[in-house]
Amino acid sequence: MATKYSPLSFPVFSSLLLILLATISSRAEAIKVHGFSSIKEATVHDIQLAFKQNQLTSRKLVELYLKQISILNPVLKGVLEVNPDALYQADKADHERKFKAPGSLSALHGIPILLKDNIATKDKLNTTAGSYALLGSVVPRDAGVVTKLRKAGAIILGKASLSEWSYWRSNAAPSGWNARGGQGKNPYTLGDPCGSSSGSAISVAANMAAVSIGTETDGSILCPSSNNLVVGIKPTVGLTSRAGVIPISERQDSVGPICRTVADAVYVLDAIAGIDHNDNATIQTSRYIPKGGYAQFLNSDGLRGKRLGIVRAFYNFGNDTIISRTVEQHLKTLRQRGAILVDNLEIANITEVYSSSSEDTALSAEFKKYINAYLKELVSSPVRSLTDLIAFNKKNSKLERLDTYGQDLFITAEATNGFGNAEKAALKNLAKLTREGFVTLMTKNKLDALVTPRSDVSRILAIGGFPGVIVPAGFDSHKVPFGLCFGGLKGSEPKLIEIAYGFEQATKIRKPPTFKT
Repeated sequence: MATKYSPLSFPVFSSLLLILLATISSRAEAIKVHGFSSIKEATVHDIQLAFKQNQLTSRKLVELYLKQISILNPVLKGVLEVNPDALYQADKADHERKFKAPGSLSALHGIPILLKDNIATKDKLNTTAGSYALLGSVVPRDAGVVTKLRKAGAIILGKASLSEWSYWRSNAAPSGWNARGGQGKNPYTLGDPCGSSSGSAISVAANMAAVSIGTETDGSILCPSSNNLVVGIKPTVGLTSRAGVIPISERQDSVGPICRTVADAVYVLDAIAGIDHNDNATIQTSRYIPKGGYAQFLNSDGLRGKRLGIVRAFYNFGNDTIISRTVEQHLKTLRQRGAILVDNLEIANITEVYSSSSEDTALSAEFKKYINAYLKELVSSPVRSLTDLIAFNKKNSKLERLDTYGQDLFITAEATNGFGNAEKAALKNLAKLTREGFVTLMTKNKLDALVTPRSDVSRILAIGGFPGVIVPAGFDSHKVPFGLCFGGLKGSEPKLIEIAYGFEQATKIRKPPTFKT
């Protein structure tokens, strides 16, 4: 879950940290290798070209990212652990590149990737959701998406930080905080990175990794991607496997890429989408995957002819004229690139969607059910149930900062007793809200996508299991980055990718943090 967007302030401490980062980032920017200009903003295509031209090896690339992490992570706290086997995996990739036929390797072969620390890896890395409760626990197998990444030849660089338990322990904890790693920081402001996939976004934004993966239940890919000026794809629920991912809700959880460019995110999506027999939802949802994959939709003229809906309820920016002008300019660009904007639309039940308690009611019961199942399946673990987690936090209150942040979401979930009348009514209401709201809007107006600034639309996409792609769009008056989100009906990723890529290529807003005040 993501935290609600709020403008940031800039305290003196943050200013001092920005000055410190201005100094150390100059060291980071100097990381270069002969024949390959810099890892700064390097895309998957750039890296693969350097491999092909013998200007770079995977070993050297991993060493460069590890160096970047050692320089920046003590302040940004985007990475929880680095993989002690990353260099071994890099050597293996370099060997394969020498002896395998050209064109036989995937786009992600030899590319270092960070995984959110709720995605299981059967290796020397921990999988803890940021909590000490799972430190040292042993998972039964790689998560489904990790199996696919390894098959693609990607290098597991490490685990990214996150909002602890994907922001389902406490409403009082700050977004991007977890007990193991501390408070993650937005590299542009040193303020709120948003969550829960905070570290995944922080790390690619600050060039501490080539690409990353996050998870979303409601806003947890879209919001940190928006706040950290990177691209996030929240896939249709079930398009990517959730097996081996520390869960909140099978109905809403989705695993997706967080990267610096739309193309990189699509390469990752191509690698991780598809059937996993440990997640039955992927079997039915695989019908949405186009023959030939998603990269074929990286069309710079992808906006032409697309019908894009504008619901002005999402365009209330208060007194922030900077973001208002920027967004209106982007809408103009969409028109100039051939999109048909259907403006001043309304979602009939939007107030009820955002005021209803149905989502929280359903998620509380689902979390208890699915977290208990996950914990019981672990090969070894000091905790085996939500009851155990609550007790662990009480016993280790200082370590887990229980007195400061509490565990109200845990306690509420523990109080549930399966799916009774209240939970069934909540699920029924969510289905009704989706059917009469977003689905009606999209079908009645024959829309290809709904266009909204920032990640405020996340609840609508979350409760219906719908996909969204968010692309860097600029900065508000507080110098906080924000993105433009394109959301669609289930299985609409091909169109969303065309739209997002077309917008990205027309605007090219993304730029790395400078860490300067």
